[in-house]
Amino acid sequence: MEKLVAIHRNHFGDIISFVTSEGRVISYRKALMEAEGGLLDGVHAKVDIDGIVYLMPDMEQSFDHYPNLF
Repeated sequence: MEKLVAIHRNHFGDIISFVTSEGRVISYRKALMEAEGGLLDGVHAKVDIDGIVYLMPDMEQSFDHYPNLF
């Protein structure tokens, strides 16, 4: 199964896209949809107290340890 292996952040520090183990560059929204559909390994969708859905790595607290795409 495909995994997320790198990130790309905007100038505010927000993650805007990911690189997958297959070499695809996908938007945060696309990664979220694929995680919810069970197509990505190692991440899951989580809902915060305000009802906003976001991505979380399964074994880590954040994506901070992922290498930067650019």
